[in-house]
Amino acid sequence: MKKILALVLALTLICGVAIGAQADDKIKIGISIWSSTDTLGSECKRLIDAAAEALGVETQWVDQAHISEQVTASAETLCLADCDGMIICNSASAEMGSVIKTCDENEVYVAQFFRVIDPEANPDEYAQACASPYYVGAVHESEFDNGKTLVTILAEKGCRKIGLEGWEPGDATFLGRWSGYKAGVEEWNAAHPDDQVVLLEPQYGRTTTDTGRATAEAIIQANPDIDALIVAGGGGDTLLGAIAGIEGLGLTGKIAVASTDFLPDLDVKLETGAMAAESGGHYADPFYAFLMVYNAIKGNYEVPTDGYYDMVFPYMFVSSVEDYANYAEYFTGEELPYYADEIVELANLPYEELAAACANLSVADVVARHAK
Repeated sequence: MKKILALVLALTLICGVAIGAQADDKIKIGISIWSSTDTLGSECKRLIDAAAEALGVETQWVDQAHISEQVTASAETLCLADCDGMIICNSASAEMGSVIKTCDENEVYVAQFFRVIDPEANPDEYAQACASPYYVGAVHESEFDNGKTLVTILAEKGCRKIGLEGWEPGDATFLGRWSGYKAGVEEWNAAHPDDQVVLLEPQYGRTTTDTGRATAEAIIQANPDIDALIVAGGGGDTLLGAIAGIEGLGLTGKIAVASTDFLPDLDVKLETGAMAAESGGHYADPFYAFLMVYNAIKGNYEVPTDGYYDMVFPYMFVSSVEDYANYAEYFTGEELPYYADEIVELANLPYEELAAACANLSVADVVARHAK
């Protein structure tokens, strides 16, 4: 009897060790984001949560409000939480020096989303990223093209004096968009010497509705003759505040508003004139960064020490109710651009094929895959 009990005890211990090892083998990926609850952040979270469930990955979220100290601290927090990897939306590229150092020291893989390090503006951080065995890479949009397209849409709609509201001075993404706005205005003015567009210097509304509203009101009070306002982004709440400020001044429809980050009721905003144009639909960007880190952890993507993976994600543009209707059918509500089986399939692709799938994402692509 004692031998039988000993055998049972031994088997129990073996099973316990096996189960513990199995639990320890589960991949854990951290997400450092400005907000997981605002308009854009919540959409990002919905898709990443779906990916984590489909792949059996544990996640840890840290909201850091795009405040530099909190951005760099978030990397430390996620390392202390025993994450195997993380994805991060930093504010300024200079923060990545600390983030990469932290990840290297803790042997934690990291990829940026909505961001990429500019080698000219931040050569030290760029060199550090290239040399790091744990910096996987970046998924980002062409912010220059995004800005240029949006301001051109406004010019084509007849706007000639455009205010500009950013969210944080020095933010890498805002700087990219601003360079595009300026290039679009310069190109328009060169082609229309008798019909010039003026773009005002940016004012900064941070990432809340209250600060977004106050900044928009201040811009309008200082420039009552503007006929357009670009709210560059910041997650969506800044834009909501700006729209409320314009409505409070009785100027809805008189000031054309353009922005990046789709609102959940963009169709209504377009119909009432509260919005004139918007780019967005890019909440799947961090999903691809998540898959890159997942593959690095599993050993499927070798992380180079003389460069990194650089994936460009496509923006979508809408400037009418009809435009948005096509987008809304397959990207909002209960729908996601990828089903669970498609997520698993994407997660098993080589990098080149994953990058091609990323570049191919569009309303037409989702319709082709999901149309009943």
